[in-house]
Amino acid sequence: MSRLQLVIDEGPRAAVLEQLQHSLEQGAAAALVSPQERGAVEPALAAALPADLAEAAVVLGSGGSSGARRWCLQPLSHLEGAAQATAHWLEAQGISPQRCELFNPLPPHHISGLMPWIRSRCWGSSLRWLAPELMRDPAALAVQQPPSEGRSALLSLVPTQLERLLEHPAGRDWLQGFALIWVGGAALSASQAQRCRQWGIRLSPCYGSTETGAMVAALAPEAFLQGAPGCGEPLSHVQLRLDPQTSALQVRSGSLARAIWLEGRWQPLPQEQGWWSSGDRAALMPEGLQVLGRLDGAIQSGGETVFPEQLEAQLLSLCQGRRLPVAELLLLAEADPLWGERLVALIRLEAAAEFAGLLPDLQALAQELPPSQRPRRWLECSTLERTALGKWERQRWHQWLALLEAA
Repeated sequence: MSRLQLVIDEGPRAAVLEQLQHSLEQGAAAALVSPQERGAVEPALAAALPADLAEAAVVLGSGGSSGARRWCLQPLSHLEGAAQATAHWLEAQGISPQRCELFNPLPPHHISGLMPWIRSRCWGSSLRWLAPELMRDPAALAVQQPPSEGRSALLSLVPTQLERLLEHPAGRDWLQGFALIWVGGAALSASQAQRCRQWGIRLSPCYGSTETGAMVAALAPEAFLQGAPGCGEPLSHVQLRLDPQTSALQVRSGSLARAIWLEGRWQPLPQEQGWWSSGDRAALMPEGLQVLGRLDGAIQSGGETVFPEQLEAQLLSLCQGRRLPVAELLLLAEADPLWGERLVALIRLEAAAEFAGLLPDLQALAQELPPSQRPRRWLECSTLERTALGKWERQRWHQWLALLEAA
């Protein structure tokens, strides 16, 4: 196998996946990318693939909270192995994979959007694709895409999508019809968890990445409803451990990516005796995996290590507890001659809220935090939003902040 085939994720999903399936049936390797990523993947298209790759494979983009973007080559057999491990996990929950109905609103050029298709092929289960515009209209969604009777309806979401549905009565009713809802890609807020437990919505917070072939740990919905935190236990095809120096989560699994595009060529995924280091700081608790934030996102402020992602979730939870009308909150670091780095808070307010009147409350709330964690500035940003997968493009908002300063 010498070169990658290109599949652009645009137009009807059925046509996109038909093209991908054709490549895989030929035993080829295909890069599945969004139209905007075409230029970025072109150098990899022209390069020779690993010489020992002798099976069908998919190349997908991977990008975490750090904003980094890289290409991962995943053999089809690795993805199918991950799907089989998920089937075993479902059986342990009393759910038959063959009698499932999978609902997927995520784009197939992301691992979390591709895997429902892989699972449906492996399990022989039905799959429904949910259009982005329908996900933004909970009333229409509930009417047009109700779960079928006699089947276990499974749904994959990111927290941003979950929040839109929780805000609407029809969305909440629709969610209550699912046997299980995997939610990942970003941190689930305390408010979202509390509301889902209150309304009996069967969430399964999970953890995974493109490099791991998607989900490697998931919390059983019964445990979630009973108040268990985190992302649950590892699936049957995975071992988890922590780096003793950094607490980075490390993964050993047969579903790890075969190669990554690095320094202009395909290179093996960095591993140490089969263990891949995720770059996510974590804890392994009796309840299972707790993800604490990106190690490469940590900052040093006044001699203290601060993890902005954890702090964002904490501040949002405090805002919601005080009924402050903050819809989104992002913390960025700025250089400071005395502290080294200090945090700046960007916020998007709920409709009709006024920033000037809210600012004293936000500043007072921050006083409850240690000095190194207090934002030194609060800035209103009406366009502040996450990606479709619920992640922050931090570099984009750093650029927004720089343009604001220049103006």
